Amino acid sequence: MRPADQFLNDTINASANKEQRNVVVVHQQRYHEALGKARSQYKNEVLAKDRAAYLKWKVTENLDKYLIDFEATLIRRGGRVVWAHDAETARKEIVQLITKTGAQQVFKSKSMLSEEIALNSFLRSSSLEVIETDVGEYIIDVAAEAPFHMVNPAMHKSEKEIAALLNSKIGTSMDADADTITADVRDAMRAYFNKASLDVCITGANFLIADSGMVAITENEGNIRMITALAKTHIVIAGIDKIIPSINDIDTFFPLLATYGTGQKLTVYNSVIGPKTADDHDAATEFIVVLIDNGRTNLLAQPDQRQALSCIKCGACANVCPVFTFIGGHSYGVTSSGPIGAVTQPHEKGFDEFKHLSYASSLCGNCTQICPMKIDLHNHLLRNRRDSVQQGHAKSAEKLMWYSWKKMMLSRKNMNKGASIKNFMLKSFFKTSWGENREFPKVAEKSFNQIWREGR
Repeated sequence: MRPADQFLNDTINASANKEQRNVVVVHQQRYHEALGKARSQYKNEVLAKDRAAYLKWKVTENLDKYLIDFEATLIRRGGRVVWAHDAETARKEIVQLITKTGAQQVFKSKSMLSEEIALNSFLRSSSLEVIETDVGEYIIDVAAEAPFHMVNPAMHKSEKEIAALLNSKIGTSMDADADTITADVRDAMRAYFNKASLDVCITGANFLIADSGMVAITENEGNIRMITALAKTHIVIAGIDKIIPSINDIDTFFPLLATYGTGQKLTVYNSVIGPKTADDHDAATEFIVVLIDNGRTNLLAQPDQRQALSCIKCGACANVCPVFTFIGGHSYGVTSSGPIGAVTQPHEKGFDEFKHLSYASSLCGNCTQICPMKIDLHNHLLRNRRDSVQQGHAKSAEKLMWYSWKKMMLSRKNMNKGASIKNFMLKSFFKTSWGENREFPKVAEKSFNQIWREGR
């Protein structure tokens, strides 16, 4: 099934799932309450966002320079850089790196990039045991599902569902609350840490710091800090868009990411990690960063939309998007769901298969308003739609429909045609796309223009 057809099928099912939508709405309400409190830390929030947006703009416009600076600095510090053009190359390089260590187990932190390149399934197909150390990712891994949301991967599951899921896996009580579930997963992780040989860990990266060759990671559970301290080999997987210019910029980005990602003033654990030095007691002896393109340079080549590479993956746009709330994260069929994914994925994966994502929006502008990086998301969606038409991806029926609509809108005589003709046109062109779960609209017998003239 083509992605567009799968998307329509999944949205129909998700929109009818009221229980899931209710769970998502509760999470979003809690998020907004926390967000309001976290934003109070700023005396001048606009200035902070302006500064962060400018820094990321500067990097995006000079990405080749900053990537080379990061690589050179990291190598000088004793680390290694591996470049991967696409997902297949990245997976093969990572398995090769692990195979050289002789490890049989791989401890992983939460990483949306690992989901993007389908790393877990590839590692397991290579006879490697993968252990997710993030609570949300652990739950999703047990459920054999993709993340629902980039920050809160199990957002769509109620406590009851999660408890039932983990009951057979680690013996969690069926009546467990969130704190108990977290404690049970933590205990399961610690059991692994205590008995396993922690040869290799794989983490993502929130930011790559160009001037210091360091990797910045933020988390709330402490498991990333633990596995990076204990592992002999630390493999970092990061998109080429993760660069920030200087270590001095961290105090701008960490608070913004925490505020808009989870509604915290600052997340609990914030680490800046690099190759092991003589003064380090706990750190990996081998530090490798895998820099992955996987379509990002396609977006970089678009002057109008490359601003989307400034995204810091806070997930705020999805939390305010009415479409995301209604159809859920899985319906998008891509790792980056919500408004930001609707902008980036057609460029990174191809308009032919993913242009439909740019139409999955009400264009309300909530995403643009909340974005801490000031990404012009809803207008980028319009630009994507423009590009889709210019590239010839519009279907003949779609072209005919818009041609007819234009003719109608440019003629008062046509606009005043009877309701029966308009209702016929609606049913002919829109009935299927409108869906079976919504009441089909009916045009009034008289237009406003007709009523106005009659009333004079």
